[in-house]
Order: sequence, then C-alpha cells, then structure tokens
Amino acid sequence: MTDLQRCEIRPGRLVEWTLHPATVETATGLGEDVRPPAYVQESHLRTARTVREDGLFVPTWLGAAFDIPGDVDLDVLHGALRAWTLRHETLRSGFRWVGDDMRRFTLDPDAVRLHREDRGDFSDAATLSRYLQDRFDVAADALGWPNFLYTAVLREGSASVYMAFDHSNVDAYSLHRIPAEIHELYAAGLEGRGVPTAPAASYIDFCARERTDADRIDGTHPVVARWREFVARCGGTLPNFPVDLGLDASAGKPLPPQKLMHEMLVDERDAAAFEAYCRPHGGTLVGVLAATALIVHELTGQPVYRTVVPFHTRMKSRWSDSVGWYVGGAPIEIPAGRADGFDGAVRMVRSALRDARPLAQLPIARVLRLLGSDFRPTSPDLYSIVSYVDARATVGSERWRELNAYGLIRVSYGDQVCVWITRLHEGLQFASRYPSTDPAYRNMRRYVELLREHVLSAARAGIQLPRC
Repeated sequence: MTDLQRCEIRPGRLVEWTLHPATVETATGLGEDVRPPAYVQESHLRTARTVREDGLFVPTWLGAAFDIPGDVDLDVLHGALRAWTLRHETLRSGFRWVGDDMRRFTLDPDAVRLHREDRGDFSDAATLSRYLQDRFDVAADALGWPNFLYTAVLREGSASVYMAFDHSNVDAYSLHRIPAEIHELYAAGLEGRGVPTAPAASYIDFCARERTDADRIDGTHPVVARWREFVARCGGTLPNFPVDLGLDASAGKPLPPQKLMHEMLVDERDAAAFEAYCRPHGGTLVGVLAATALIVHELTGQPVYRTVVPFHTRMKSRWSDSVGWYVGGAPIEIPAGRADGFDGAVRMVRSALRDARPLAQLPIARVLRLLGSDFRPTSPDLYSIVSYVDARATVGSERWRELNAYGLIRVSYGDQVCVWITRLHEGLQFASRYPSTDPAYRNMRRYVELLREHVLSAARAGIQLPRC
C-alpha cells in the first residue's frame, strides 16, 4: 500500500474511462433496489456528508496501480475494463438520498457502457501525478456517482493502469485481486479466446444478508454488552493510536492534514523467521500487535493497549472473488504493563484475539447505534487501526514487483493513525497515514524503529514460543 507519489509514475499519454453519459442518464431513472447498504457503507457515506457539511472536502478513495507490458491495444483494454466492471455488481450500484435515508439503485448489466477519453501527453511525472490525484478526488468522491475512474498511461513498449474507487466499493483484498484479473481479461482479448464470464458473488447480496442478521440483534445482546464495556474503558469513544500526535483537543478545530510513512520493515528472510516464531500463537498479526502493545507502553507508560482490530468478513468461500468492503472490527485490550516481555505479550494477544474475533461479525455502526450514544462522526476514521494482511496467496502477487503493482491510499485529512502491514514475497511492508505534526512524526518514527527491533529480535532468536 502506498500513495500516488510513491508508485513510480512515469510520463506518457493519458487515457481515461468512466461510465458513459448514457449509462449515467439511465441510472437517474432507475427505481429503488430494495437491498440496503451495508452498515459500513452507510456509516462511511454519512460521515463523508457530515464532514462536507462542516466545510471540509476529505477524499477517501482507494486504488490500484500496475503495468501492462507491450504496446497496449486500447480497444482490447476497453473491453477488459468493461468485462471486469460487469463481473462486480457493486460497481454498477449507487445510492441517492431521500431525505435522511439512503436508497440503492442498480444498473442492469446490459446498460453498462464505458466512455473513453484521451487526455493528452504528460511529459513530467510530477505533473501527471498531481493531475491523477485531482481527477480521482472528483471522480471517486464518496458523495458522487459514478464513484470510480479507470486510467492508463501509454508509452512505447508498456502502459501503466491506475484505478480509483470510493472506499464504499472496495477493501484491500479487492485491490489485491485487480492486477491479475485485468491481465487475464486483457490477454484473453488479445488472443481472441473466452474467459469465464460468470459474475462474482455480489457484494450487494452480502450487504443485504449481513444487515438482516445485524438487525435481529438488540441492545441486550452479549456482543453489544462487550462493546459497551470497551467503549466505557476508552472514555466513551473509540480508541486513537495512544501516543502524542500533537493535536489540539479544542472542540471545533478543523481536521489536520496527514502524511504517509512508507517503507519495508524487514526482508523476506526475517519476515519468514518472525512468522515461524509467532506461528504457535497465531502468526504475524499476533506478533505485530504484541510488539505494538509493548511499544505503546514504553512510549506512554499506559498499562493497557486498547485498539480495534480489523478482520475480513469473507467467511464463506463464495465471497473470496468478490469486490466489496468486507471488513469488520473486534475490540481488544492488552495489559502490556503486566507482560513478561515479548513472549508474554504474544500470549496475551493470542488469547484476546481468540476471545474477540467473533465480535467482528456484527458491524460496528450497528453496535454504536444500539449503544444509544451520540457518536456524531467528525472524522473520516472512527478509530485508529493496525492492520495486517498476508498478500502472498493472491493470484499474481509474485509478479507485483515486476509489474509495479501497488494498492493506493489517498492521504488527505484526519486525526487518526492508520497502519497497514502487508506480507509480500519480498518481506514485511509498513505503511501509515498520520496527522502532519512534528510530535506525530517523531512518535511514528519511533514506533516503526521499535517495531522493527521487536520483529528482528524474535526473528533472530531462532526458536519458537512454547505452546500453551
């Protein structure tokens, strides 16, 4: 994961694809699709609207970037992009506001056409990068529709594809699958052969199922009680990253701009050794969270580290190929002040995750509604995260370096810290967006350095933890 400024953009001729004006016009006359938004989608769009009403435009799109070797046939690429769009129903579905209610509409596949436009030559990479970011900010806006844009930068012997989506349509797993899927469809088009055309399982169907299940739960449910206790111990809110971020706590202060921190944490040899060390207790995620709890305790003196751990909700294999936002969160508390070193912290995290993971199946937005508290969103992020994803099993991931493939993060404004740690074939990659203040930079740099030390120390110990 990185931003546009760090994904090796090179000059060339820019071509864009969006939904055809006739397709957009058809959508304006569609009736309601009774399948509701997912709670995470509704929370995202309501937060975006609230922040916009407070006078700040906060882009929150995600994207994918990758190369296509050779001189690209634009007509074939056009067909591949349309076929991929049709494969994923959420991309032809949107929302309109009726009073304070969100109502879904969904296009039939036959109505979907793409419009291609040549934007001309860009001879300077920095200028192209700024242009793409500005275009994505507008075209992948949470409160607009359509809310995605495809582009390609053409040059002799290769092309680079850049795609941006409002977060309501995609998660990290969705982005990881894009390069291989587009390559497959493009290669098939060049060779004149067919590929399986059956659509992937629909994220919209998942939204309806998840919402139906969540709406059966009321405020007396044990999961809601667990969340209520956690929120109370967090001071009546959801946790931020518990280090000094240099933020003014005064009410009404505007959201600060953010910066991105991005680097390889350790190489593949050390990443594999760290994973082996932590495997008896759940693997790399457990080790990362244990190290984080100890670091927070060292930096702040706080005896307990509290956070919400993101988990994917693709619990059935049918959703594995689907594009959508399949993410829930589980609250954990790690009493790092009582841990017997790293080994003790790992055992604490393993126990906490095992106990809390089922809570991620109930959408947090539903929980907050049931708590009856005034959680008026004032930030694009409800809470800070430390996320871990092992991307090595993703089809085509072994070619990501060769194809300059990246997941893209839009870094704009926010008062939270979001950390993404990704296991690649080359090692562990660290990325984080954080408030652009001197204290936040210093503390995040210290966090990265200490995290690397913990990983290397465990990796080079050459032993595994005893099983409990």
